[in-house]
Amino acid sequence: MHVTGLTPGVRVQDDSESSAHHDAATPEGRGGDNGKHPFLMQLGQRVRSRRNGRGMTRKELAAAAGVSERHLGNLELGVGNASVLILLQVASALKCRPADLLRDDDRSVEWSLIRELLEYQDEATLRRVREAILPIVDAAGANVGPRPHRIALIGLRGAGKSTLGQMLAEDLGYPFLELSREIEKFAGCTISEIQSLYGQNAYRRYERRAVEETIQLYPEAVIAIPGGLVAEPATYNLVLSHCTTVWLKAHPEDHMGRVAAQGDLRPMAGNEEAMDDLKGILANRTPFYAKAEMHLDTSARPLDESFQSLRAMVIKALNIKGKH
Repeated sequence: MHVTGLTPGVRVQDDSESSAHHDAATPEGRGGDNGKHPFLMQLGQRVRSRRNGRGMTRKELAAAAGVSERHLGNLELGVGNASVLILLQVASALKCRPADLLRDDDRSVEWSLIRELLEYQDEATLRRVREAILPIVDAAGANVGPRPHRIALIGLRGAGKSTLGQMLAEDLGYPFLELSREIEKFAGCTISEIQSLYGQNAYRRYERRAVEETIQLYPEAVIAIPGGLVAEPATYNLVLSHCTTVWLKAHPEDHMGRVAAQGDLRPMAGNEEAMDDLKGILANRTPFYAKAEMHLDTSARPLDESFQSLRAMVIKALNIKGKH
């Protein structure tokens, strides 16, 4: 859209190596019984528990994983600091993911059964399951009737969320909210100050509070969603279940050019690989953005044409009328 000022190598450890006891022997690794690191002890317990659950002896698991029985024994006892590839081999032999062995929370049997049911389902099935369980797991109550009249515009900076969002809100007679400004109201400081002073985790907490508050206060609104919100699945689920979502997408060059046209040179400051970084971010987030109900490409079209397309799809989806 030609519009100036649019707002936005791993080493496998050998049995002959003595490093199986390395972390447990260093001051940083101490903390559990007999100097064993608590994390390694928990890891060993999870491996042993899964092995027992599958009715495998240590010898059988070692053979299936392609590691020595002694090495596996050290791992189960919490004194073996296994390499990433060793964990991958053990997890494969146990028919689970490495993350299942590394996680620091032990979930219930019900969770294991549910996860097993969903493990290899396709995207369409997983989406139907997510939508079906929202009324059960969402304390605020998911929308199971008509689409909500909160329109959330998602996408990367420079896609046109603020410009098109303001135009759409005026046409529909709805309030326009930039969630970033709502986050700053909660925190009492700017986004950059939140992140520099308190860190990313604190920012994500403010972000969720802003979404929850917006849902409670505004039954009708057009909301510009920060591009990185999709990185927090729990918060993104709130947006997907309580808003009618539209992904405003554009070519990477348009994203970069529009942000720079506003005078914001941060995407390029001190970074000669800025375009590659932007493409990487966009590629990473695209599967999440694509979960929106509607998609609109704002590249290579004038502002008014993009607005008319956005207006038409929203009015049709919500069965409402705008001013024009």
